[in-house]
Amino acid sequence: MGLQYDKLYLGGQWTSPQGNDVIKVVSASTEEELGSVPLGVEADIDYAVTAARSAFDDPSGWSSWEPARRAEVMERLADALDVRKDDMVRRISSQNGMPIVIAEQLEGAFPSMLLRYYANLVRESVDEEERPGLLGGTTLVRRKPVGVVGAIVPWNFPQALMFFKLAPAMAAGCTVVVKPSPETVLDTFLLAEAAEEAGVPAGVLNFVPAGREVGAYLVSHPGVDKVAFTGSTAAGRAIGEACGKLLRPVTLELGGKSAVIVLDDADLSTSIEQLFATSFINNGQTCYLGSRILAPRSKYDQVVDVFTGLAGGVTVGDPLDHTTQIGPMVSARHRDRVESYIAKGKAEGARLTVGGGRPEQLDRGWFVQPTVFADVDNNFTIAQEEIFGPVLSVIPYDGIDDAVRIANDSDYGLGGSVWTADPERGADVAKRVNTGTIGINAYLPDPTAPFGGVKSSGLGRELGPEGLAAYQQLQSVYLDRR
Repeated sequence: MGLQYDKLYLGGQWTSPQGNDVIKVVSASTEEELGSVPLGVEADIDYAVTAARSAFDDPSGWSSWEPARRAEVMERLADALDVRKDDMVRRISSQNGMPIVIAEQLEGAFPSMLLRYYANLVRESVDEEERPGLLGGTTLVRRKPVGVVGAIVPWNFPQALMFFKLAPAMAAGCTVVVKPSPETVLDTFLLAEAAEEAGVPAGVLNFVPAGREVGAYLVSHPGVDKVAFTGSTAAGRAIGEACGKLLRPVTLELGGKSAVIVLDDADLSTSIEQLFATSFINNGQTCYLGSRILAPRSKYDQVVDVFTGLAGGVTVGDPLDHTTQIGPMVSARHRDRVESYIAKGKAEGARLTVGGGRPEQLDRGWFVQPTVFADVDNNFTIAQEEIFGPVLSVIPYDGIDDAVRIANDSDYGLGGSVWTADPERGADVAKRVNTGTIGINAYLPDPTAPFGGVKSSGLGRELGPEGLAAYQQLQSVYLDRR
């Protein structure tokens, strides 16, 4: 039966759910049931928002605390998560198929890292500054917490992406209602246990696992002041539309179809580990991954061979095995989606160089072989639409201008990378790519730098000081000094 939870963590207490249904969590690699949790309903959202609202509006509560006092609670939460790190990564890897080595690095370490980063940042920040005016007075500019936040978190990096939101929101003095994805909920309950142990004040963090309909209810709830969402572009558009009608602030971190630009002087043989992290990390189920490989025509065959060898040489298997590099897709439905794109690639005339099917040695789990297509035109479906699986398209280009044109010929603009023996030359090319983030000879979002996309990849930024500012609103107080 696995882990069984029958209550929700709302308002600082384990509370009986308002509905009767449950979410049954299934292992992506064994297809066996891992446990179950209550399926949240709209009444649970009402309860959670009321608790968050009460905690925020309390004149002596969380939002009014000195930043250093909030920072102490955040650091205690980081400590409580560190104690649970091994259990957390096993739960996540079992649920969504993330290789445990990746889970240890990101899901196990990133949340506490972000909590400590924002705790330090808010200790050093200034909430008020006085500016001399031009009209005879001065203005006191105040940074205030935005209020109650509705956070909707995806299944691919459930804890890391949750803390992209929770850490800066808590630091700013906001309270939060979180709706985790149904595919990854067991880790959320472990987080709730850590929050309780750490003494996070009642109502500051509330968790309602539920489906899309309940998520939409949270987005439009009259008690919510801001929405933070990570997920698909289609869902992001709907959320953005709802928030636009309500004039409600929203941060949207959406899909990507990032370009890996290989310059003619690059020696990829020395960068295999970095190339894997850029293109295949978490089984290809990562929004910023470089799934379009742009290769100079003079070295096209060589680049195809490198990525074909990379995809064909990785270890596919049990995500809980530390030797595994590629695990399963998160669900049978998602595997079907990835396989439908592989079929489209073949139908459009792309040349399959490796993969394209299911691993023969694995008779359970939702696995897809790492797949590479060559002879891809950037107009092909597999080069334009986000597949969210271990599928790469290698596209030829003629000269730097052509490479930049192809990289920018996309509805998306989230990540990307440039590979070269000359980092300065690479930086010159990177600056011409219309994307929110990009790397030179590697790529990874850093907690200190803003992360987010342009075009259909989203609105706003997470991480860095900019991530904290997203959970604050400005108030100007004019002082007549005459």
